[in-house]
Amino acid sequence: MSPEKPEFLDLQPIRAVRGTVLLPGSKSITNRMLLLAALAQGRTTLREVLESDDTRYMLAALDRLGVKNRQAGELTVEIEGGNGPFPVKKAELFLGNAGTAVRTLTAALAFCGGEYRVDGVARMHERPIGDLVDALRALGAKIDYLGNDGFPPLAIHAASLNARGEVSIRGNVSSQYLTGLLMALPLLGMQTVVRIDGELISKPYIEITLNAMRRFGVEVQRDGWTAFTVPADARYVSPGELYVEGDASSASYFLAAGAISGLSGGGPVRVQGVGRDSTQGDVRFADALAQMGAAISMSENWIEATAGGEARERGRLRALELDCNHIPDAAMTLAMAALFADGTTVLRNIGSWRVKETDRIAAMAKELAKLGAGIEEGADYLKITPPTQWRAATIDTYDDHRMAMCFSLAALGGVPVRINDPGCVAKTFPDYFRVLADVTVPAA
Repeated sequence: MSPEKPEFLDLQPIRAVRGTVLLPGSKSITNRMLLLAALAQGRTTLREVLESDDTRYMLAALDRLGVKNRQAGELTVEIEGGNGPFPVKKAELFLGNAGTAVRTLTAALAFCGGEYRVDGVARMHERPIGDLVDALRALGAKIDYLGNDGFPPLAIHAASLNARGEVSIRGNVSSQYLTGLLMALPLLGMQTVVRIDGELISKPYIEITLNAMRRFGVEVQRDGWTAFTVPADARYVSPGELYVEGDASSASYFLAAGAISGLSGGGPVRVQGVGRDSTQGDVRFADALAQMGAAISMSENWIEATAGGEARERGRLRALELDCNHIPDAAMTLAMAALFADGTTVLRNIGSWRVKETDRIAAMAKELAKLGAGIEEGADYLKITPPTQWRAATIDTYDDHRMAMCFSLAALGGVPVRINDPGCVAKTFPDYFRVLADVTVPAA
């Protein structure tokens, strides 16, 4: 492998973590805003844009679709909106393993009156998209599966869209289906009601979507979490200039490090770029960490964590049982914090982990056990009992950025840890290990 993509990274035991971290921009917000800016009327300047594999895939796709964009400074992108459907009517798009890009672009392309192919890496061929395709077909879209039914790659064709005005979609597999559908519906030019079958998971991610649409002039009417109405006159209009929040999911690793390190005299760790005013649901990770005994401070745009007094006295965090539906990505970091708890932690309602970059329930269970943890894995839950004796381990990351970042925290357990394929963090946080090193005090 090249020096830029090392096969593995050896982390020595970490004695303490303390300091301040400036977070990269949110992947979820960046990719939503890039697409909405492309569909909007007018030029949009996006600042603090995340530079990562996922956002590069989105920008490359927009470029192939005829959307003019350019780098206008560090972490700044200018998008010339097309005021509706993409100008290019025939394109092949490769989107890697960028789930947000695949789901949102598939929905938008279905209403653009062109011929498109949407593809990705082998893992993307295993990530379901059938519920979204079914909803788009119900509105008249013509989409074919080029491999297994229900999964990418897809062929999207020009079609006569009907004026049915109402469509339903299952809510219990991935919130990205609803996100893609809602963001694309203004292209139809008619009032459309989206009804949710079953319980909607990951509701905070839908809040991010609704907030982004609102910034571009489209107000979706919401009836609880069961129905969403996009008005007939909905049109995207550029707000001119927008700033992307720091990534709340990425904040979780540093906040957990501050709490764990604080058990033995380290901490605090402050993250800048998210805080009390964040629109991201994963900011509530701080509440869960507080339940485990962390001391949390927060302002409008920063959060700080260390161990609370009781936890510091005991030298352990508190085990907890938590419904993690509201923090699906950051809940992985709770699994790591559970290794430093005083009993068995149970993370429930995490079924969406199984359709992410990898089957995260299975992957977390296997890798946590390597460290000596007691693990019980279920269809939508994970039980973690801390190691009685920590083991040095080589951690497989399954081409999943969050696996690599999560397991860096195992070095706080006093053992060396080898992270295989550390370069996979380029998906959302290319500089993660350098930033972690900047706030780390290694053991003697």
